[in-house]
Amino acid sequence: MNTFFTADTHFGHRRILEYCKRPFATVYEMDKALVANWNRVVKPGDTIYHLGDVAFCCTSKYYSDIFFQLNGTKHLILGNHDKLAEKHIAMYPTAWASVQQMKEIDIADQKIVMCHYPMRTWHHSYRGTWQLYGHVHGTFPDYGKSTDVGVDCWDYTPVSFDQLKDHMDKRAVASADVIAKKNEWDKTPVPLTT
Repeated sequence: MNTFFTADTHFGHRRILEYCKRPFATVYEMDKALVANWNRVVKPGDTIYHLGDVAFCCTSKYYSDIFFQLNGTKHLILGNHDKLAEKHIAMYPTAWASVQQMKEIDIADQKIVMCHYPMRTWHHSYRGTWQLYGHVHGTFPDYGKSTDVGVDCWDYTPVSFDQLKDHMDKRAVASADVIAKKNEWDKTPVPLTT
């Protein structure tokens, strides 16, 4: 069983083609490619975390039709464009294995913090914990051990834990200066008052 991550699929969202300059002639062509790419790498027994903005500007039926084509045990980290996901959850409460605003997990001794939004600091960010996000469609530079897992950054395909490990192993922890200052803070005596 493998673990994958993705974000910002925006199934059904015609305008995303223009906004993000996605290389598809129509929204149907985009959605067909996104489903095919997902199912090419994610197998039925795999786990996938979707970090928000699953679908937008389409009907609930369209959303459901796409959702049930997608392989894997699916977990959702809610994004700002997930009203359709929330309706879908109300109709199919067990379709997503979990639904949260943020989530921390551990895979092969690697701690990972997931949120739809990029963060400048996160739990244990200066100790090598990764922060995975979406929302910005590849427009923010990576910072420390954080990266955008959105489809616009990974050839419109979910990214595996192993791919992320290769990517993150080449990156430095956010800031050695902050670690040095934290160590100084830890040693500073606290004045006692009477």
